Amino acid sequence: MSRIAIIGGHGKVALHLSRILSGAGHEVSSIIRNPDQSADIEDTGAKPVIADVTQLAVGELADVVRGHDAVVWSAGSGGSSPEATYAIDRDAAIRSMDAAKEADVNRYVMVSYIGARKDHGVPEDNGFFHYAEAKAAADEYLRGTDLEWTILGPGALTTDPGKGTIEVSAEPQQDSVAREDVAQVAASVLNNPGTVGKFIQFNTGETPIPEALEVV
Repeated sequence: MSRIAIIGGHGKVALHLSRILSGAGHEVSSIIRNPDQSADIEDTGAKPVIADVTQLAVGELADVVRGHDAVVWSAGSGGSSPEATYAIDRDAAIRSMDAAKEADVNRYVMVSYIGARKDHGVPEDNGFFHYAEAKAAADEYLRGTDLEWTILGPGALTTDPGKGTIEVSAEPQQDSVAREDVAQVAASVLNNPGTVGKFIQFNTGETPIPEALEVV
C-alpha cells in the first residue's frame, strides 16, 4: 500500500483516480478547496483534505503532502480568467513541486495535455493561450527538478466510459480520450518506474494501458 496525495481532488479525472487507487488498497488524500465537496471525495474511498493551494506557501503545502509516497497534480483553473489560470496552473503547480521536494515526496505525476511545450503555437488571441503558457511553464519547471516526475499529455478529454486502452504517440496528434482512461494511466505510471522522466502523449486507442506504457 502507498499513500498518494492528489491535488485538485474534485476534478473528474481526480475522482476516477481516487476510486481506482482506493480500490487497489492505496491510501489516498484528496486535496480540495471547498469542504462541500468532501462527501464526493469520501464516496471514492479517499480522505478529503481541505487546503487552498493557491493561498499556501511552499512550507505550508509541504506540511500537507508530507508523509505521502507520491503527489499527483490534477488541479486546473477550468478556463477561468488569465489571472486565475496563471495562479493555479503555473504558480501553485510550481509551489507544489517545491513542496514535494521539501517534504521528501520524490514521486510526482503532472496531468498536462497533449502538445504541451514552450513552443505550443497557440495564438495570443486564442482563449487557450494562457492555459498553454501556464502549463508550459509548470512542465518545464518540473523537468528541471530532481523529482521522479512523469508528465501526462492526454488529448481532448471526454466523459465516455473508459476502455482501458490508449494509443501513445511521440508527436502531438490531437484526438480525444476518456477521463477515466487518463486516471487509469496516472494510476499505472505510479507503479511503473520506467515512466519516470517521461512526457507521455496519448489518445484513445486499442492497446491495453500497461502494455502501451511499456514502450514509452
